[in-house]
Amino acid sequence: MGELFGTDGVRGRVNEYPMLPDLALRLGLAAGTLLRRDGSGRGKVVIGKDTRLSGYIFENALTAGFCSSGLDVHLVGPLPTPAIAFITRNMRADLGVVISASHNPFQDNGIKFFDAEGHKLPDAIEARVSAMVLDQGLKWAFPPAGEVGKVKRIGDALGRYIVSIKNSFPPGMGLDGLRVVLDCANGAAYKVAPLALEELGAEVIRLGVSPDGRNINHLCGSLHPEVAAEQVKTSRADLGIALDGDADRVILADERGTVLNGDQIMAICALDMLRRGRLPGGRLAATVMSNLGLEIFMREQGGELVRTRVGDRYVAETMRAQGISLGGEQSGHLIFRDYGTTGDGLLAALQVLRVMRESGKKLSELAGLLRIFPQVILNVSVGKKIPLENCPTLHQAAQDAEKLLQGRGRVLLRYSGTEPLLRIMLEGENENEVRALAEDMAAAACKDLAS
Repeated sequence: MGELFGTDGVRGRVNEYPMLPDLALRLGLAAGTLLRRDGSGRGKVVIGKDTRLSGYIFENALTAGFCSSGLDVHLVGPLPTPAIAFITRNMRADLGVVISASHNPFQDNGIKFFDAEGHKLPDAIEARVSAMVLDQGLKWAFPPAGEVGKVKRIGDALGRYIVSIKNSFPPGMGLDGLRVVLDCANGAAYKVAPLALEELGAEVIRLGVSPDGRNINHLCGSLHPEVAAEQVKTSRADLGIALDGDADRVILADERGTVLNGDQIMAICALDMLRRGRLPGGRLAATVMSNLGLEIFMREQGGELVRTRVGDRYVAETMRAQGISLGGEQSGHLIFRDYGTTGDGLLAALQVLRVMRESGKKLSELAGLLRIFPQVILNVSVGKKIPLENCPTLHQAAQDAEKLLQGRGRVLLRYSGTEPLLRIMLEGENENEVRALAEDMAAAACKDLAS
């Protein structure tokens, strides 16, 4: 993977490396130059963003880089990440760019790329872009003055995405009579998500729809689904939908206010798709972070859980390679390949609403499919991501934990792809035992990583 790129693009604190305006300009130059070099001709790029204050910085810097490389730029403003993937395909663009740090606080921002088909760029392409950006001696192949790019604002992108979302819902079926609490995290979906649900007939109680550039993800959205869950109880709503800042993930709450994570949502959708013959080979793709209960559930249904690396890009790549139609992450990224190319929180919520409508059941009746194994995740801050095989104390602690669990759980160690953190995950039947083992491993990690 390119040095600049994590599991979800380039990300960091604004005005600190790598989220600097000059680096963003070079990203635009590099990506645009590669497109021209690889034979796309003049080329066209779509740029969207979430509601962070710093979005203006990177939107302008990227635009300058792309135009200097000879690409035309189409700006769509604040829209969800999956909407940019869709618009890129819909407008026959060569590249899509999202300026967002997803669920991170407003002080952070990020840049991620989609190819012409709406898929996140593979590691090899990101590595080429990264190498060009970091080569301070690179002589850019600027086009002549008459061939620089133009900029155009696209006013109907929101409407195009709403139409595509509604097309994922069965013809003739509406949401009339349903009361839905919708928390948009003061993020990219603050306009489009309420409109889409209301056009389908739902009564929408809006939360997190007043972005000010600084309140994205702050005590709201999928990071704080309890807010939507409490409003569901207060409003006697049928469902709570909590999106994150760029709306590529969703957490739900049933009519009782019980919160459902991505694993539980996947179980509902996978069972429905199995029954309708829409889950080829009975396979569901999910990352190594998904609960053991989901794996057991799929096995009991005669299906299979296919594990992938952490990151919805790796889920999507596995799905394409193996012909899998449904996949996702515990955090709420859900990908329905019949309708989209990347995680889409609003699309996933609509699929659950469809199941509710077709079955005539409340969400609480559809949920409860999984036996959730206690799962403890601890984050250890790191200054440098030392190879884990070079951490002997941690390695021994992990071996000891696996021996104690004796096949009744799992141990997973990995560095975050977007933050300077080591994530320690343990899963087992006894929560107290799992937590104690995780804390021992965290202490061992601190010892190794401090030396």
